Order: sequence, then C-alpha cells, then structure tokens
Amino acid sequence: MTDVATELPAERSLLIVEDDKSFLQRLARAMETRGFAVATAESVADGMLQVEKAAPAYAVVDMRLGDGNGLDVVSALKKRRPDARAIVLTGYGNIASAVNAVKLGAVDYLAKPADADDVIAALLAIDGKKPEPPEQPMSADRVRWEHIQRIYELCGRNVSETARRLNMHRRTLQRILAKRAPK
Repeated sequence: MTDVATELPAERSLLIVEDDKSFLQRLARAMETRGFAVATAESVADGMLQVEKAAPAYAVVDMRLGDGNGLDVVSALKKRRPDARAIVLTGYGNIASAVNAVKLGAVDYLAKPADADDVIAALLAIDGKKPEPPEQPMSADRVRWEHIQRIYELCGRNVSETARRLNMHRRTLQRILAKRAPK
C-alpha cells in the first residue's frame, strides 16, 4: 500500500487563478500543451466559483489578487478536495507568506516570473523530493528585466510612475526599456 501523500492525482484538471491577463493566457496555453485540462479565473471570487463548480486536481494561484488573497482559493480547494495539489505564485515573496501558503495546503511557493516548466516541476514533484534545478535558469539580468517589465505594465506603461515605484531615475528606466530583453 502506498502513502496517499506521495500519490499524484491521475486526473489532469488544473485551475489557474491570476489577475495578470497576459501571463494567465500564456501559462494556460503552455499547460494545455503539456496535457492539462485548464480552467482560468482572474479573481478570488471567480476562483472560489470554479472550485465550488468542480474542484480541480491541481491549482496555480497568484498570492495577491485585485479582490483579495489567493490563499483563500487554496484553502477552499483543500477543503473540497484534500488530494488536490496547489502552488502559489507571487511577485512579492517573503518567508512568512511562504510558510502561510504551505500551512494552508500549498505544495510549493514560486516567485514570479515562473515559467511553465517551473510550474509543472512544482505541481508534479513528489512530497519530500526537490525538483532538479533548471538546466538553463534565467540570468539575474533577465530576472531584473522581467520584474521591471511587470511593474511597468502594472503602472499602465507610465514611465514616470514606474520609475518612482522602482526608486530609480526616469532616464535610467527609459534606457532599460529601450533595450532588448537579456538572455
């Protein structure tokens, strides 16, 4: 007899709850090509409705959503389907929120930007086993560039507001935005 905690659900249903529409669409497409039946939601309320309608085997949930905390969706999912595996994505990672996510039933906690391979590795990792590090991880320059791009989009592509929030000079930001993404 095998331990239930180490068995993966055979069903490949996946709920992605993310308020960044472009990231949501990219991740949903990537997960569909990897064999998951994907449902999406852009808010905590939509995520809760999806869980009530049909609790998925897997979930990828953004921590901070426009209408609340994504951990509420993780908690509701674990109540409806205890064998479900959920991971939490966030652009605002800290140890306290990671611990809280795991206590509420998340199997992992990933910092944005995370790609589909990172998400799959975290979702399908057997408890207690760490996934292999990526063969070609993003460079520090690329992570920085992705973060700047995300804040730029969140600020409505307003250079002055983005520079203020990133605590950098506006001209420096303009030079960074004018360049291509680093490898």
